[in-house]
Amino acid sequence: MARGPKSAEKKPTNPLFEKTPRNFGIGGHIQPKRDLSRYVKWPAYVRLQRQRKVLYQRLKVPPSINQFSQTLDKSTAVSVFKLLSKYRPEDKAAKKERLQQLAQTKASGGKEDAGKKPTVVKYGINHITALVEQKKAKLVVIAHDVDPIEIVVWLPALCQKFEVPYAIVKGKARLGKVVNKKTATAVALVDVKAEDKAELTKVTEAVKASFNDRVGEIRKKWGGNIMGLKSNHKSSAKAKAIAREEAKRNQ
Repeated sequence: MARGPKSAEKKPTNPLFEKTPRNFGIGGHIQPKRDLSRYVKWPAYVRLQRQRKVLYQRLKVPPSINQFSQTLDKSTAVSVFKLLSKYRPEDKAAKKERLQQLAQTKASGGKEDAGKKPTVVKYGINHITALVEQKKAKLVVIAHDVDPIEIVVWLPALCQKFEVPYAIVKGKARLGKVVNKKTATAVALVDVKAEDKAELTKVTEAVKASFNDRVGEIRKKWGGNIMGLKSNHKSSAKAKAIAREEAKRNQ
């Protein structure tokens, strides 16, 4: 008796791990990847940041505020921060160690060495204002992203009045690192060591060329007034329609 073809034996399947093969037919296509960021509910501070940025683009920004969008170029900024980092004020650990040594000297009956004040970077907006007004500041560095901007908006004009070199750099957090804080609105150099005087002169010349010598241009330059894509399309369509009408009249 001839036997028919063997029927394939069914292997036992695990109900926990069922096969769900992809169906590439109509209605079962794999959807393309989409940018879903517009559907994300962002935190309030992120939305405010973005709205502020868009507003600064759309509205006409007066020169006094617009000057903070013109920051120092990268190579000069690196030189400035390199110089500032040499004169960082002492942190908590260094201060603790100094006070402990002072206490030990006092306890052993030794004489306290008052010494000369250390040459360090000065910070704090009120302190810097006083240094500029007294013409003691050799270089003032201001952060571009201070919020609210009213804290420092008048400082460039004050530096210009007292002929103090000033620069606007990116990042209040970067300035904060220099003075061992989270952020700093502005920092100032009052004095440097003899070996760094040539470097300070070089930096101040570069800074003056970027800001102090361009004050007339900076005071006239308005910012913003950059419209969105839809608005630009509408205005270009309107301009084309007006041009067509004028062409018809001239015929």
